[in-house]
Amino acid sequence: MLATNGFLMGDMPSSDSVWGATLRQHGFYRESLPNDCPDCYNAIDFMEEHPDGTYVLGFGGHVATVVDGTLYDSWDSSMENPQFYWYKPNRKESE
Repeated sequence: MLATNGFLMGDMPSSDSVWGATLRQHGFYRESLPNDCPDCYNAIDFMEEHPDGTYVLGFGGHVATVVDGTLYDSWDSSMENPQFYWYKPNRKESE
């Protein structure tokens, strides 16, 4: 899916524009995080504030997924500072 979109968009599948467009096509919405303390708010804080749902955290050049308060990544990015996130509203929220 990402490779196809990357090909169609003329960009690498890992670029923000490609995976962002792919998430949008699948019903995700992007939100920015408050700029109150960008260096002290980390993925652990995000998980504690979002114990339910599916989210994709953007760290600036890296992404990780949070599903029902659990972080999924290829390495421990729990102390990284997310810049934005994508979320998919559940059916009750979107009705």
